[in-house]
Amino acid sequence: MTQSDTSAAPGDVLARLADTLESRLPGNGGDPATSYSARLLAKGPDAFLKKIGEEATELVMAAKDNAPERLVSETADLWFHCLVALAYYGVRPEDVARELQRREGTSGLAEKAARTSSN
Repeated sequence: MTQSDTSAAPGDVLARLADTLESRLPGNGGDPATSYSARLLAKGPDAFLKKIGEEATELVMAAKDNAPERLVSETADLWFHCLVALAYYGVRPEDVARELQRREGTSGLAEKAARTSSN
């Protein structure tokens, strides 16, 4: 399967990206001079958290402009930068998927109330 194989399950691409990002972490051989991911990871949270904010804003603007093609592109950018953050903090996308699975079938209102009451 090639990296451009669009028939793969979406979770597969997230796992592959996570693997790649982990290889770009400082100390794992990522070269900030040749890799955008390694550069973001080397700069630390301020760099990739800023990008997450920028991409989230661009996603909102694409939605407000009713631009589906930009919505897809901006969501991909946002997800990528979120994966950078997950890699930095040692969290896998599979962990996020498990949390979504845990919440599946639960009312969003009930789930939010449960989180609020436990804090």
